[in-house]
Amino acid sequence: MENEIAIRLIVFLVIFAAMAYWEHRAPRRTLTTSKKTRWISNLSLTIANPVLLHLVMPVLAVDAALIAGQRSWGLLNLSELPFGVRFAAGVVLLDLAIYFQHVMFHAIPLLWRLHMMHHADLDYDLTTGLRFHPLEIILSMIVKLTVIVALGPPAAAVLVFEVLLNGMSTFNHGNIAIPAIWDKWLRRLLVTPDMHRVHHSVIIRETNSNYGFNLSVWDRLFGTYRDQPQKGHTAMTIGLSQFRDEKKLTLPWLLVLPVVGDPGRQPINRH
Repeated sequence: MENEIAIRLIVFLVIFAAMAYWEHRAPRRTLTTSKKTRWISNLSLTIANPVLLHLVMPVLAVDAALIAGQRSWGLLNLSELPFGVRFAAGVVLLDLAIYFQHVMFHAIPLLWRLHMMHHADLDYDLTTGLRFHPLEIILSMIVKLTVIVALGPPAAAVLVFEVLLNGMSTFNHGNIAIPAIWDKWLRRLLVTPDMHRVHHSVIIRETNSNYGFNLSVWDRLFGTYRDQPQKGHTAMTIGLSQFRDEKKLTLPWLLVLPVVGDPGRQPINRH
């Protein structure tokens, strides 16, 4: 789609700058580790992962939607629903697919080994939402392409979803203070930082909750919603119990974490 990269990059940079400023002005928690060290690692992945995707994947999400539309692949392309309905359904159902994908990355031990890089961060801020292992990014794109071909959403819906996914991941990982009453009402529809922060608790039963990135309805609907962390947001411990050494969480170590790291007792199917 014309100007896709420019649109996504501009929106990302605007949201990133706004969230960084918000974190500076009104932080929710005091950071416990070196922000410089974390940001070098996390932002290096943020830059490298999209480049890697474009190098190894001949077709990405919006491209797949365009091809599916041209060839009438997918349920929505075979329907006679108005464009607006197909557009809305595409955005919502893609969000549902990402919810289930996230659950699977916790439930399947091999996938958890990749995903634990995301959870091994010892602090929680906007860069945590951008910190994923390159292999997880590639697998996630393969899952997304499969869903797009089977579902057949309009290309515009896929572009909007991709922008929302990146923006919301940055937002709901933000170390920002939102008044409790605002958070209460906002999370009726969207995943807020306080809601998703619970998912990054070192307590396993809290990690296995609040999987949503965008719409909060999925966690409520499928019984994975947890309102607050046991120890409260300022006292809770972020990360994984088996990874507490800040010196071992530099970029080279993170890249080999799936191979050499201890997966712990995290995967859902071990409980």
